[in-house]
Amino acid sequence: MFSSYVHAFALFFALLNPFLMSVYMVGIIRNTDVTVFNKALIQGSLIAFIVFVLFAWGGENIFSRYLNVRFESFQIFGGLIFLVIGYRYVFQGADTIGEMRGAPEHLAGTIAMPFMIGPGTISAAVVTGVTLPFTAAVAVIAVTLFLTCSILILMKYGHDHLRYKHAKYIDRYFDIVGRLAALLIGTIAVDMIVNGVFGLMNSANLS
Repeated sequence: MFSSYVHAFALFFALLNPFLMSVYMVGIIRNTDVTVFNKALIQGSLIAFIVFVLFAWGGENIFSRYLNVRFESFQIFGGLIFLVIGYRYVFQGADTIGEMRGAPEHLAGTIAMPFMIGPGTISAAVVTGVTLPFTAAVAVIAVTLFLTCSILILMKYGHDHLRYKHAKYIDRYFDIVGRLAALLIGTIAVDMIVNGVFGLMNSANLS
């Protein structure tokens, strides 16, 4: 039973991955005041928490029964979003995410979607809700988001304190690692799209 908790936490934390997320969000980290960033990050985490708990409770039935859409369609759309992010990051660098951040009052929504809420994390929420009791699933989701949020806040403080003394090295790190990470984003995005297409084809064949 304990291994189920560890597996659910590891799955969620690996998909959220605050260390990799900090690279995706470098434009926001660079160009946003620490108070605004922390507030938006906490609000975005709360939005993600509500969404994950909802899918842990309802599962894929939310798509088929209440929204009257297929989960595979969500996979394809999510894959397209990440494909655009990965493409722009490879050719334009970290500043592309900063361009997408919008107004400060909308920053929480930008952080929640697509950085936290996506086909991968929603699928993990569905799996967690199936494998664990509902209260345990809520606890795992809450702990994972709290840890992710705390690490990102610490990274923001570290970036602001080191950016002037070691700005050249920090920029080089984010640029190189970010472009490499963008290749992974693009690969995952294509895999989401392919899985969604094959899922729709299988559903059509079964019907």
